[in-house]
Amino acid sequence: MFPVTEWLVIAAAYGIGCLTAGYYLVRFLAKKDIHEIGSGNVGARNVSRVLGSPGFIATLVIDLLKGMAAVWIAQSFGVGPYWLIAAYLAVIAGHIWPVQLRFRGGKGIATAIGVMLMLGPLTMGLVIIQFLCIYVVNRSFTISGLFGIAVTPFTLLIFGQPVAHVVGIAALAVLVCYSHRENLAARLKKNPS
Repeated sequence: MFPVTEWLVIAAAYGIGCLTAGYYLVRFLAKKDIHEIGSGNVGARNVSRVLGSPGFIATLVIDLLKGMAAVWIAQSFGVGPYWLIAAYLAVIAGHIWPVQLRFRGGKGIATAIGVMLMLGPLTMGLVIIQFLCIYVVNRSFTISGLFGIAVTPFTLLIFGQPVAHVVGIAALAVLVCYSHRENLAARLKKNPS
């Protein structure tokens, strides 16, 4: 039997991800295209260049809520663990590649954090601890954050978490790191050692 509910959940998750708050806030409040400002990214940091701290906070909160909403919807419909993974990857993919903006979205960190907040305190707690361990050394939010997410699947294995959960967080980590590939390449070029 065709899993209609599951595919509708995934489609809804992608649609939620496409609601790129940063783009629309700047468009409506400043009458500008965020793609033509700063990094061209629709994320909170770039939005703050135009709308200041209120824009940063609003974008961050909405992007977090998108990830949380996708997980909540999937759980509410009682989809299986791998369909849940597909749903939360879809919301992040929607944020990174929103169809209505010609697939020019954000990096997906805030939406991914929203997802992990809904998946339980252990996952988010591990990310935070791992982030802090690296941040005290290199003082880079981006590198520390990506490290915190990237190593979480391995630490989840140590804590004996279900295979599906580990696989899902690993896929999430790959997606978010891929969206940051240009930033990482630029940093490595700047500091090859």
